[in-house]
Amino acid sequence: MSEEMKNTAPTGQFEEVDNQTLPETTMEFVEEQETETLVEELLMNLSEQSLNEILRVFEEVLERGNQQEMYRCADPIKASFYKALKREKIAAGYVEPAAPVDETVLEEDGQAEEVSNNPFAEVERGFKELYARYKTLRSNFVQAQEQQKENNLAAKLQIIEEIKQLSEKQEDINQTFNEFRALQARWRETGPVPQARVKDVYETYQHHVEMFYDYVKINNELRDLDFKKNLASKIQLCEQAEALAAEENVISAFNRLQKLHEEWKEFGPVDRESRESIWNRFKAATSVINKKHQQYFEKAKEEQKANFVAKSGLCERAEAIAEREINEAAAWNKASKELENLQKEWKTIGFASKKDNQKVYERFRAACDKFFDRKREFYNDFKDQMTRNYEQKVALCEQAEALMGSTDWKATTEELIRLQQLWKESGPVSRKKSDQVWKRFRAACDHFFDNKEKNYGGVDPKLVENLQAKTQLIEEAKAYVNVDEQTDFQAAREFFNRWNAIGFVPIREKNRLTAEYKAVMAEKFPNFSLDPRARRNAPRKENRSRQVAPRSEREILIQQFRTKESELATYENNIGFFAMSRNADALIAQLQEKINRTRIELQELEERIKSLEN
Repeated sequence: MSEEMKNTAPTGQFEEVDNQTLPETTMEFVEEQETETLVEELLMNLSEQSLNEILRVFEEVLERGNQQEMYRCADPIKASFYKALKREKIAAGYVEPAAPVDETVLEEDGQAEEVSNNPFAEVERGFKELYARYKTLRSNFVQAQEQQKENNLAAKLQIIEEIKQLSEKQEDINQTFNEFRALQARWRETGPVPQARVKDVYETYQHHVEMFYDYVKINNELRDLDFKKNLASKIQLCEQAEALAAEENVISAFNRLQKLHEEWKEFGPVDRESRESIWNRFKAATSVINKKHQQYFEKAKEEQKANFVAKSGLCERAEAIAEREINEAAAWNKASKELENLQKEWKTIGFASKKDNQKVYERFRAACDKFFDRKREFYNDFKDQMTRNYEQKVALCEQAEALMGSTDWKATTEELIRLQQLWKESGPVSRKKSDQVWKRFRAACDHFFDNKEKNYGGVDPKLVENLQAKTQLIEEAKAYVNVDEQTDFQAAREFFNRWNAIGFVPIREKNRLTAEYKAVMAEKFPNFSLDPRARRNAPRKENRSRQVAPRSEREILIQQFRTKESELATYENNIGFFAMSRNADALIAQLQEKINRTRIELQELEERIKSLEN
C-alpha cells in the first residue's frame, strides 16, 4: 500500500481531548456539584427530623433506583440517622446497658425468642435492613458494570481479531470491504472497556485498521469512494464542533465535544490533500471550546474560594451563637431565629472545592447541633423547674388547708398572708395545672377568711384609723401652695414619707385612696417621683431612646401576653384577700370582671401568636 494509505489520521493528537484520559473533566465536575447539592440539602432537611422520617426518605431513595443518588446519599443518611437516634435516646432518658439485657418469651410453637428491652431496637433494625439492601444493590450494580466492561472488552478483541483475519483473505474485494465496514460499525456500537485496557485496545484496533488498508488490495475507485465518505463525515463533525462555539452552556458544549472526538476516531482516513486541512479545522473548533471551558473552570474555582470564605464566616457566627450565655426562653427563641436565618443564608451560597466543602459543612453542622443540644437541655431543666414549682405550690395548698379551720384569727391571718407571699415567689407552673392548683389554694384561704368575717365582726379598727389619716393627708396635699423647686421637693418628700408610715387601710378603699393620692401628688409635684428609688434607678432619656423595640410582631404579642398573665395573677391573688373585709361584694365583682376580661384578651393574644407561627 502507498504511503497515502498509511498514517490515515494524526491519531496522536486525539488523546489530547480524549475524555477518558483527562485528569478531571467538566462532566465529572458537574456531576460532583449536583450530587454535593443533593447530599447537603438532604442533610439540612434531615438534621432535625425524626427517625421514622429518615427511614422514609432512605426508602424513597432506594425505590428510585438511581445508583449515583444512592451512592452519594447512603452514608450521609446513615450519619443523620444515628445522630437522631442518639438525640432521641437522650430525650427519652434511655441509657445503654453495659451488656445486652433481653427477655425470653415462648412462641406458639414452643420456640424461645429473645425480646430486647431497648425501645429503639425495632427502628434501628429497620434502618439496618434498608442499609443492607442498599449495599446489595450497590454491589450488584458494580459487579454488573464491571462484567459489562469485560464483555465489551471481549467483543472488541474479537472485532480486532476478525479485522486481522480480513487482511489475510483472498476473496472478492467488495465482499471483504463490506465485512470490514460491518466490523467498524460493531466497534462503534460496543460500549466502554475497563479503564486499564482503554489505551491498549484502541491502539491495537487502529493498528489493524491501518494494516487492513495496507495489505488488502483495494482498487482505487473503491478507495476513493471510502475517502470521500470519510471526508464528508468529518466535515459534518467539524460543522457540529464549530456550532458549539455559540452554545451558552459551556459544560454542555464541552461534553458534546468529547463525544465528537470519540466519533472522529471511529471514521477512517481521507485523501492526502484534505487530511491536514480537515484535521486543522476540527482542531481549531476544539481549541475554541477548550478555551471557554478552561475559563469557565477557572471562574468556578474562584467562586468556590469565595464560597468557602463566605461559609467560614457563617460558621464563625453560628459558633458565636452556640457559645452565647442564654438563661431565659425569650433569648433562646431569639437566638434560634438568628441561627435559622444563618441556615437559610447557607443554602443561598454555592459550593466550595471538593476538599473544603465537606469540612466547612461539618463545622457549620457541629455549631448548629451544639446550639440545639444546649437549647434542649435548657428546656428540660425548665420543665424540671416548673415541676418543682408545682410541688412547692401543692405544699402551700396543704399548709393553707391545714389552717383553713383555725379560729386563731390574728396568727392565722398573718400566716396565710405569708403563704400568699410565698405563692407569688414560687415561680410559674404549666398552664394545664396552673388554674387547678390556684383554685385549690384560693379555696383554702377563702374558707378561713369567710369564717373570720362571720366571727370577727368586721374590719380592724386600726385600718379605719389609717383610712382617716390618709384621707386627711390627701386634703393637706390638695391645700398645699407651691413655693419654689427646693421647698416643693422637701414638701413632697414629707408627704411621701408620712403616707408610707401610716399603714394599711380597708381593702375596699385601697385602690380608690391610692389613685386619689397619686393624682394630687402628680398635680402638685409633677417632677417628684413617688418612689425615690425608681427615680434613681430610672434610665436617662437618652438611654431610653436607645432601647431596642421588639424585632417582630410575634415578640410584641408575646410580651403583651406575659404582661397580661402577670396582671391576671395579680388580680386573682388580690381577690383572695378581699374576704378579710366586710361588704366587699361590689369590689370583688369589679375585680372578677377584670379577671374575665383579661382572660379573654389572653385567649385572643394566644390565637394571634399561633396564627403568626403557622
